[in-house]
Amino acid sequence: MAKYGATIAWQRNGETFTDNRYSRAHRWTFDGGIEVRASSSAHVVPLPYSAEDAVDPEEAFVASLSSCHMLWFLSIAAKQRFCVDSYTDAAEGIMEKNAEGRLAMTVVTLRPHVVFSGEKQPSLSELEALHHRAHDECFIANSVKTEVRCVPVLG
Repeated sequence: MAKYGATIAWQRNGETFTDNRYSRAHRWTFDGGIEVRASSSAHVVPLPYSAEDAVDPEEAFVASLSSCHMLWFLSIAAKQRFCVDSYTDAAEGIMEKNAEGRLAMTVVTLRPHVVFSGEKQPSLSELEALHHRAHDECFIANSVKTEVRCVPVLG
């Protein structure tokens, strides 16, 4: 078992608050002192009460799924002696009403583009197997009920 934590901090900063016209900007602080400016999404709470220059929870959700998948992919590829030069994922999440009629992140689509070097290059079926195994191993994907799709980008 392992524990993970984050400190989420927000302050009113003199705003009235009870009129629901207050800034949603806040801070996420992680171990090691890394601090990230965060906010609600402007799709959920309109500007100026959201901060465009901040990460919102929905973006962080998509990023955590993509990052977890990538880390597993890299580990599995290395163990199979494939040399990965770069990995880029233009991941996207869709928020819509789910079967219960509630807003939810219903689908996250990963679009990893992986560049390999060296003589050992994966075939299409090997590449698909690498992504399939990475998805199966991803702790985050195993923790959510959102459909997570992986559509590798070739070339």
